[in-house]
Amino acid sequence: MLYVFAALAVVGWSVVFWQRRNHEIVVVPSVESVETLDVPAESDETLNVLDALPLGVVVVGDNGQEIFRNRAAAEVTGMRHVDVLVEEVIERLVRLASIGQLGSEQIELAGPPQRVLDVRVTPLPEGGSIATIDDITERWMLDQVRTDFVANVSHELKTPVGAISVLAETIEGETEDELVLRLVRRMIIESERMSRTIDELLELSRIEMGGEMLSAPVDLNDVIAEAIDRALPLASRQGVAIAFEKSMDESTIKGDHFQLVSAVSNLVDNAVKYSDEGGLVTVSLVTIDESVELQVADQGIGIPMASLDRIFERFYRVDRARSRGTGGTGLGLSIVRHVVTNHGGEVNVRSREGEGSTFILRFPSIHGSK
Repeated sequence: MLYVFAALAVVGWSVVFWQRRNHEIVVVPSVESVETLDVPAESDETLNVLDALPLGVVVVGDNGQEIFRNRAAAEVTGMRHVDVLVEEVIERLVRLASIGQLGSEQIELAGPPQRVLDVRVTPLPEGGSIATIDDITERWMLDQVRTDFVANVSHELKTPVGAISVLAETIEGETEDELVLRLVRRMIIESERMSRTIDELLELSRIEMGGEMLSAPVDLNDVIAEAIDRALPLASRQGVAIAFEKSMDESTIKGDHFQLVSAVSNLVDNAVKYSDEGGLVTVSLVTIDESVELQVADQGIGIPMASLDRIFERFYRVDRARSRGTGGTGLGLSIVRHVVTNHGGEVNVRSREGEGSTFILRFPSIHGSK
């Protein structure tokens, strides 16, 4: 939409400006320089509009000389290591425009920060061309997330479905009862895995959409107790102890009980899953100023430093093979992040490989929230 608006504005300006100047080509590096050129009022008005656009705009005359560059374009091309790349692309596309062809290219900049620019050049009716520079980083990243999400969902569902199909075919021709029972148990495990993935996807979708009343008083002591109760069977099988001492401080926040239990359950389950036999998972609550801080700490395998920035992404796994072994879907921490965000809080993690992990959730207390 911005591109279309910029193109229409420049077309209008080019007709007025070039007709009034007898088609002379004047280099105008920025809008401030226009005042010295005796530019017609209607042209000056259009230039100011173009200069206010968040989209970068560069106008080139029919002799290849630059006529105008707005502030957004100047900011982009003024960045270190970016100017040469963008100028090369513009020059290449302007050559196409000179023979009446539209052209566009995407430029991926490694950063940091990583950026993606969409450069387009269109011929103008009075000669010359307009180049637009659009920072599409956010849109590009969303597309990447969407692509990864679809690929991961497909994989997570296709794997157990394929396994169930193979197991069913094997059972069909099998006569040994003991083997049939083993295969049936395996089918049940795979179907539960598929069901768990679907349940977590639905839960994440529901939490992302919101809609729940987040104003009810919720005691985090009760939330933790329920989450631990859910995790006890797993902890018993793993040989892991869970320690929690009820906080005597103010631990009530405004929120949704179901969402909060879901978040804390995911953290406690993960702590148990990635702890060695004989390990200890500690859950604690402390009031700091007008916030309530909930911590879940384990003595497990820890998280590599390189993965700490990505662990809250959907389907991200530090080690896929390890997650498969523990039955992880890679959605749990994404659920945690969304729940905490919904409640106006923040989540942080401290971890080192081989030394365990500590997840810290901080919420505004019922007295501190507005």
